Amino acid sequence: MARASAGRRIALPPGPRYIGEMRSLSHSLGLLAVLLVALLLGGVESARAQDPVADFFQGLFGGRPHAPQARPPAHETGRMRRLVPHREYSAPAYWRGQSKAAKKEKTQKPEDPDAPPPFHVAVIGDSLGQMLADGLEEAYSDRADIRILHRAKDSTGLVREDFFDWPKAARELLAGGDKIDMAVIMIGSNDRQAIHEGSETMEALSPRWRERYAQRVESVRAAFREKKIPLVWVGLPVTKNEHFAADMAKLNDIYRRAAAQESAPFIDIWEAFADERNQYQAFGPDINGRIVKLRSADGVHFTDVGARKLAHFVEGEIKRLFDARHPAPDAAPADAAAAPPVQPSMQPSAEETAPAEAAAAVAPPIQIIAPSGPVPAAAPILPDRPAIGPLQSLTASAIAADGELARRGKSPAANGEEARATAARALVDHIYVEGGEQPSQPGRADDFSWPKGASRPKGAPNLAPTATQASTPAPVAAPPSAAETR
Repeated sequence: MARASAGRRIALPPGPRYIGEMRSLSHSLGLLAVLLVALLLGGVESARAQDPVADFFQGLFGGRPHAPQARPPAHETGRMRRLVPHREYSAPAYWRGQSKAAKKEKTQKPEDPDAPPPFHVAVIGDSLGQMLADGLEEAYSDRADIRILHRAKDSTGLVREDFFDWPKAARELLAGGDKIDMAVIMIGSNDRQAIHEGSETMEALSPRWRERYAQRVESVRAAFREKKIPLVWVGLPVTKNEHFAADMAKLNDIYRRAAAQESAPFIDIWEAFADERNQYQAFGPDINGRIVKLRSADGVHFTDVGARKLAHFVEGEIKRLFDARHPAPDAAPADAAAAPPVQPSMQPSAEETAPAEAAAAVAPPIQIIAPSGPVPAAAPILPDRPAIGPLQSLTASAIAADGELARRGKSPAANGEEARATAARALVDHIYVEGGEQPSQPGRADDFSWPKGASRPKGAPNLAPTATQASTPAPVAAPPSAAETR
């Protein structure tokens, strides 16, 4: 073999060992590539298997592959609960006496042909009247002898006769085929607007407006008065808006005066839906005493429980008129008629009744004695207390009967005490009124004798400064002049 020149290297051909290593490397890379491709192709199915690596090798080298898990049916999968807030105008379940679905599903009881005709109550008015009718319907849902007629119209009032004329509608209602024993009206929530009659425009709640509005109220009352049908007027409730509530109170005054002229009932519900300050409150006690939401979000209308409470105040008038039309029979005839007839075989003989009658004649009557004493017929009446007591001055001096200042009573045995009191009073006047000097006592803070605590001889001069000397400042020495300092 020829030797290579200096500075040059000769490339030798690869040997058999090197070629073998390259071939094994290529086989390994190819096997790895096949494995990766297989994993990518079977990734979707193997993801559902419990052991994807075992499934791959079983499919590559033979054997039964692992069966994929079956997807559960759609109806068996767990569902996510959606939290949907309740509607603003409806109350949660514990606020409502009964759901509307349950009210619709309520079955009507079969009518008894021998029963007297029911007592019909017609409810008219606006949306508040509709809620009142719903409350009365729920109140008398279990009674077949009282029926509620829903005749109220939403978005109506006594102002807009061009939209709905209530005096005319009342006459048409009474002239119709419905049998009406009494009527209840609740209206006015839509009447805060001007009245237009021809070219005249009357501003809301102005004097002219009130006069014309009272005439329309009287027209509605006259329609029922002509038919001799009692009309119960229900006042408007307190509202959330203060200005709106003030106007509702003015309308209640008109309704109240119109009812007072005929001695007709007027039901004032203002305080029933107000707080202790006579202001609006959305929550309050229901007919069972529970604190629930009574008013809707607009601050004017009622919830279902509030409508039931509203109907509670009208039930009294309905019961009064119903009892007047349907008087209850006497209890004694009813008991006698209900008792079964006595059979002749069940009647006792004269021999059996004779000992009982004799024992009844001898034995005293049975008396029930209460464990406590007798209850007085009426509670004792306390005397009336005056609203304002006698006026007494806190600064005036008390005057005796003889015109002198009231003093403590004097006794002959107290002459010595009086003398000491006189001397003490004179000393007080000398020190605090006249500004005199108080004599010092040995050992006291104002004792300036020397040595300390030694008694001063009689007639010795008092070295203690007087009040005048203590208050007068001592003279200040003048500074030396320049000539003296030299």
